[in-house]
Amino acid sequence: MKRETIELLEQAQENIEAGDMLIKAQFLKIAVSRGYYAIFYTARALLLEEGKTSSSHREVQSAFGRLFAKTSRLDPKFHQYLIKGFRERQAADYQHHAEISEADAVEVVNHAEEFLAAAKSYLASTPSSDEANP
Repeated sequence: MKRETIELLEQAQENIEAGDMLIKAQFLKIAVSRGYYAIFYTARALLLEEGKTSSSHREVQSAFGRLFAKTSRLDPKFHQYLIKGFRERQAADYQHHAEISEADAVEVVNHAEEFLAAAKSYLASTPSSDEANP
């Protein structure tokens, strides 16, 4: 696995942990944002292992959908988590009157945790380009 992939997965884990703490402190909008970013970093890590680099949210959504969801290499629900999380993060960050419930925040952070676990399992079972070309 590439060093940058590992760093992205670590960032995802940190954002999940921060999301959990923010939920406990009732900073629900910020928790949604952290949960989404954990999903985003996980998707970027998977794409990076495929040789695809992008930091654009829309490009990551598109590439992840094309390479992982449509091919069922990973459950297509993770693509939906990425898309829905983006919409919820946009609302939480930019719509000052957005109503974010604790259940909403918990759902996004739980989706991030589930996605990260699936990504780690997938990456562990798939030879990386670094391993194929020592």
